[in-house]
Amino acid sequence: METSQNEIVRVHIHVTGRVQGVGFRAHVEYHASLIGVTGWVRNVGYDTVEAVAEGTRAQTDRFVEMVKQGPRASRVDEARIEYETVSGEFKEFGVRRSL
Repeated sequence: METSQNEIVRVHIHVTGRVQGVGFRAHVEYHASLIGVTGWVRNVGYDTVEAVAEGTRAQTDRFVEMVKQGPRASRVDEARIEYETVSGEFKEFGVRRSL
């Protein structure tokens, strides 16, 4: 998918590994706000975290790299990334209820 760095895009990411009980969602929420993306993060099952973010291509690229890195105590074994149609529905970035 070719886009300019300023085009608004939406990324949906699922990461698995040691991502629960290590402050993963708080880490993602904090850094997403610093990066300037909007969206959400939540736990799914016992070893997966899911996040959606909208922002410029440059911002979402930084977001994806940050999520793949995770906080110090975490371990990301796999990251599945999908680009979706931008909705513009978010005003900020937050933590959603776990599934």
